[in-house]
Amino acid sequence: MKSFKTKLIALSLVSSLALVGCNSDSGSDKSKDTSSKDTKTSEQIVLKFAAQNDNTPATKALIDQFNKENKKYDVKWVEMTNDSAQMHDQLLNSLSSGSSEYDVMSLDVVWAGEFAGAGYLSPIDVNMQKDSLQKEDYNAGSMASGNYKGKQYTLPFFPDLGLLYFRKDIVSKEDAAKLESGDYTYDDLYAMAQKYTGKNNTNIGFAYQSKQYEGLTVNLTEFTNSYKDVTGGLEMMRKFATAKFTPKNILNYMEGETHTAFEQGKAVFARNWPYAFGRIKGKEDGVTVSVDNVGIAPLPNGGAVGGWLLSINKASKNAEGAWEFIKFAAGEEGQKIMSTQGGYLPGYNALLTNDEVKAANAMLGYTGFQNALKETIARPVSPDYSKVSDTIQVNAHKYLSSGTGLEDVAKKIEEATKAE
Repeated sequence: MKSFKTKLIALSLVSSLALVGCNSDSGSDKSKDTSSKDTKTSEQIVLKFAAQNDNTPATKALIDQFNKENKKYDVKWVEMTNDSAQMHDQLLNSLSSGSSEYDVMSLDVVWAGEFAGAGYLSPIDVNMQKDSLQKEDYNAGSMASGNYKGKQYTLPFFPDLGLLYFRKDIVSKEDAAKLESGDYTYDDLYAMAQKYTGKNNTNIGFAYQSKQYEGLTVNLTEFTNSYKDVTGGLEMMRKFATAKFTPKNILNYMEGETHTAFEQGKAVFARNWPYAFGRIKGKEDGVTVSVDNVGIAPLPNGGAVGGWLLSINKASKNAEGAWEFIKFAAGEEGQKIMSTQGGYLPGYNALLTNDEVKAANAMLGYTGFQNALKETIARPVSPDYSKVSDTIQVNAHKYLSSGTGLEDVAKKIEEATKAE
């Protein structure tokens, strides 16, 4: 999730590391209006869809199918940069001016609270009720990420999520089943890390992200169960950080250090994003662990989501059409296109067991991964997310480094995450 990854791994393409939560791609620096040739008439209403570049056929196929199925609207894809920070600023500049140049927008999960809080997005609760759409039909963490002050502003475009990877050739079948069910705690994980470290030449029990950056906010979200128990979560992270089976430089670990430790056979357990599985399955340089020896499980409190959401510009002159497109793109047909043609994870839950979708996403064949997708959680939803995340990172890292000032650190983090 480096710096708000914009690229989510297309899991069926083992060499692809495209579009995960918050990475950047310098090869795309200008937005452009791209759309396929069609036979639409001039009487149709044009909808502008601002979304990042897609190196798979999925987004174009999604738009083409929507345009094919309706006669009233014609969606045009305004292809944005894959640099998350640039895309954020470009959208913000447009929205803050009151512009209606975009009708539908793809948003990083951490932008929804900011844009909703500023009054730039239209709530969709009434539309959902009118069309009998239930929040439970969609990825839970993605829905929570787009819910601000009790109102729903987004539907999932494609989710990403935190996972627990483990060595199936080391962990007992009984413990593996417990992990895959998700019915275990961080204390249980600690005990397993102690138990198995040293087996099959491993020397790390559990690798995860603790450097002072966005990844620390994500990991603390998971340890604290979305900040329901800040003190307990911090204490547990500190317990892992000081364990004998944990690398001494764990407070400098990001995703790269984590996947290296696991894929090179050093770690028994590792917390990371789905892209790490793609590296192992694709036998990337340095990978020594066989994919056959890799297990996947939910994290104890659920994995924090990354990925992207679909929203409606409040200034849009075509709000009705914007909703029709979002409903299609986030629904069963649209999500099936994104999953089968792009390898993206579906945000529409009914597709998790669809045979075509599972064939395009190798991880969906894992029971633990299926369970993880059902138990996702969200980072804080705030109109000033960057400030909130900075407060979490600075204070959490301070405590994890020193082991002192827990009460003060917990208080500051609690105040930051509850502020609106």
